[in-house]
Amino acid sequence: MNRYPVWKYAIIVIALLVGAIYTLPNFFGEAPAVQVSAGKATVKVDSTTQARVEQALAAAGIKAEAITRDNNSVKVRLENGDLQLRAKDAIQKALIPDPSDPSYVVALNLLSGSPKWLSALRAAPMYLGLDLRGGVHFMLQVDMQAALTKKAESLAGDLRTTLREKNVRHGGINRNGQAIEVRFRDTPTLEAAKAVLADQFPDLQSVEVPEGTEYKLTATIKPEAARRIQDQALKQNMVTLHNRINELGVAEPVIQQQGLDRIVVQLPGVQDTAKAKDILGRTATLEVRMVDESAEARAAEMGNGPVPFGTERYLERSGQAVIVKKQVILTGDNLTDAQPGFDNQTQEAAVHLTLDAKGSRIFKDITRENVGKRMAILLFEKGKGEVVTAPVIRSEIGGGRVQISGRMTTVEANDVALLLRAGSLAAPMEIIEEFTIGPTLGAENITKGFHSVAWGFAVICAFMAVYYMLFGLFSGVALAVNLLLLVAVLSMLQATLTLPGMAAMALALGMAIDSNVLINERIREELRSGASPQAAINAGYERAWNTIFDSNITTLIAGVALLAFGSGPVRGFAVVHCIGILTSMFSAVFFSRGLVNLWYGRKKKLKTVSIGTVWRPDADGAITKAE
Repeated sequence: MNRYPVWKYAIIVIALLVGAIYTLPNFFGEAPAVQVSAGKATVKVDSTTQARVEQALAAAGIKAEAITRDNNSVKVRLENGDLQLRAKDAIQKALIPDPSDPSYVVALNLLSGSPKWLSALRAAPMYLGLDLRGGVHFMLQVDMQAALTKKAESLAGDLRTTLREKNVRHGGINRNGQAIEVRFRDTPTLEAAKAVLADQFPDLQSVEVPEGTEYKLTATIKPEAARRIQDQALKQNMVTLHNRINELGVAEPVIQQQGLDRIVVQLPGVQDTAKAKDILGRTATLEVRMVDESAEARAAEMGNGPVPFGTERYLERSGQAVIVKKQVILTGDNLTDAQPGFDNQTQEAAVHLTLDAKGSRIFKDITRENVGKRMAILLFEKGKGEVVTAPVIRSEIGGGRVQISGRMTTVEANDVALLLRAGSLAAPMEIIEEFTIGPTLGAENITKGFHSVAWGFAVICAFMAVYYMLFGLFSGVALAVNLLLLVAVLSMLQATLTLPGMAAMALALGMAIDSNVLINERIREELRSGASPQAAINAGYERAWNTIFDSNITTLIAGVALLAFGSGPVRGFAVVHCIGILTSMFSAVFFSRGLVNLWYGRKKKLKTVSIGTVWRPDADGAITKAE
């Protein structure tokens, strides 16, 4: 009746083992480290960068505890703060020969002090949020109307070009805010223009109004298209912010959408608000120029001569010099989209660009006149320019569709497309909220949060042990397992723990013990009704399950609603709250019954159970006490 099969105990043992392994990293604290990340959008952190870091440390006689690399950075974990400062200086000298033009950002950081065997199992501690680690918080307001106005300006230029190509005469095209106004002198021309709009411009809706002897066609962006444009602008701004924040060397920045037009940026560990604001507000621009292929330019590329008059010298990502003309053909303002893909003829990786009407006209003329010559696409940040790519023009390119290909891998094509899309902000942003949390306050918050959870756990366990005796101790052990599994799951998910999250932990303890209270009281009721101890235990767990399940599911629904519609601290609370409900259902019911079955299940002639005072009425109506 009250016995678990072996497979159920196996599940419990495996859960405890996994929980212990993935909880352990949170107890090792953090070790000083140096983080190397890209200082420019065109610089990649790869295995070569890691090798240079290792060589620099070896030359300086510095032994690192661990050197790891992820997609964006190389991290060097060291034994103490003195080695951390020495390592930073050695790495800076090796990677940044010119401090005025740094290609990398070498920043001090903190990494988990977990041993290698835990790291090999991919066991890592939870990340600490801004309120626990300290740092800066910004809320940015995206100017969505500016994004729509920019799109309307682009569509106006495209419409002007299309009407010219279709030989549809008009009396002028003007942009009035986000509306495009076109005048026509007769009805047939108006109808022809409406057909062009319906066929070529699905994002526009039009209304015709007579004006004297003429007709005015007013085209506006459709609501669904406007929402899509605004969503794309917000996402592009978030990608751009991600690229820029890499320069700060922040291990786990939080960049998330809030509402329809706001972005929250949290940078744990960063205390320099001025530098953070400078990077978030930085502008990056794209330029297209022709490559100078004269003999003098070739000599200058090889370093054997001066740069010719009217040209400038820039470097490619590989370090190869390129001499480009000063005349700017196109800028990033003429670029509307960039997507990775493949060359239809050679099946090589390529980047497909889309230009606006003005850019299309210029590009068509330039490519027609310069077939066989090279064209350079440059990205400028902080006044420093780099050549993203310099392809050869194979033929005249019209229609606003441009393809960049040749000697690129699929990964490089994705990187170039991302750079071209996110080189600059899609819409202006304004900082509407900012504050700084010091590291001392963060450490104080950690201490207070830990004490609240620890004292809450201790008092609950003490009360349960006094009130329910041995069954109370079982409940306390189940509560400890619930806390273990909750921390383990949060660590496995690499969740960010915030102060509201710690409050949710304390709440999860109270909710978890509530299930055990229901079970214990149900067992007491069965004993009062005259059931045998074994039957009372079985009935107590079986009949309490429905109540526990219903109450937890309704609470879980509320937590999911907070998770779906909340943001910031509310979302952090909801994550811990939902996971805590799931782990409590496992520990309070499945695990605690396993303990009870292990202790009482093999006793065939069980007469009493240690569950505190049970008041049982006798046949005469008097009350007798039984254990």
